[in-house]
Amino acid sequence: MKKSILSANAHSGDSQNVISIIQYNSDVESINARIKLQQNLFSFLLEGQKSVQYAGTQAKINPNQFLLLSSGNCLMSEKIAATNGRYRSILFFFDNKLLTDFFIRHPRELQPSTQKNNEEAFLVFDKDAFLIHFIESLSFMLAFDQPSSAEMRKVKLEELLLYLSEHYPEKIQRLRNFSYEADDDLLIRQAITANIYNAVTVEELAFLCHMSLSTFKRRFARMYGTSPNKWLLEKRMQKAAQLLKQGECKASEIYFELGYENLSSFIQSFKQVHGITPKQYQLSN
Repeated sequence: MKKSILSANAHSGDSQNVISIIQYNSDVESINARIKLQQNLFSFLLEGQKSVQYAGTQAKINPNQFLLLSSGNCLMSEKIAATNGRYRSILFFFDNKLLTDFFIRHPRELQPSTQKNNEEAFLVFDKDAFLIHFIESLSFMLAFDQPSSAEMRKVKLEELLLYLSEHYPEKIQRLRNFSYEADDDLLIRQAITANIYNAVTVEELAFLCHMSLSTFKRRFARMYGTSPNKWLLEKRMQKAAQLLKQGECKASEIYFELGYENLSSFIQSFKQVHGITPKQYQLSN
């Protein structure tokens, strides 16, 4: 079952904190959990796998990597480690105003571009020796009975941002607070284009676009002249017919990459559009 988390601040237990660091452990996998991040988030993965999906882009990381996520709506999936059945991470939340303040105080280290196409909803980093030790230092902070002070958390954020700006300047310069309100039509186009072949529901697409389901469907119909379900179905079945016509793939080999979680649903959808089963289609071509 997909869970819904309304606020990342709920993890910390204190919505007044502009910086919070928490340990997050789980032995249950989650798929496409709907997350409303009210703060920016460094997600340091320790065990398992994590994927995150915004309206127009997505990424998957392993324990050798970590994510910097901007505030906003996203879908998250967590996969437990095969070795011990655990998922572990450290979450580092901070307000956007702290990031803006960092940019102002370090103009030589960071000279952000004003070009809109440089805005990104998240950044992926590989862990190096320094970053591994930095994450270990966060673990030691969390091990104490008494929570760390606000000043200590601020110092750790400053340390991390300074290191990333010096060693990964091209990535940090691309970090901007993702604007979901600038162009709703553009956001819909980005979301639908990025998820044609993903197992994402129309309800989840509406969530990623910060819209109610009815608003999303209404705007989608105005832009594309049809419903999102029908549009996705036709696009996926066009791709399916193309792959099957090449004769190198069977339906059982392509249904998952076209956004279907089981073969029977794929066959049913294919027959709905083309009037025959995938196998019959291959034989006829």
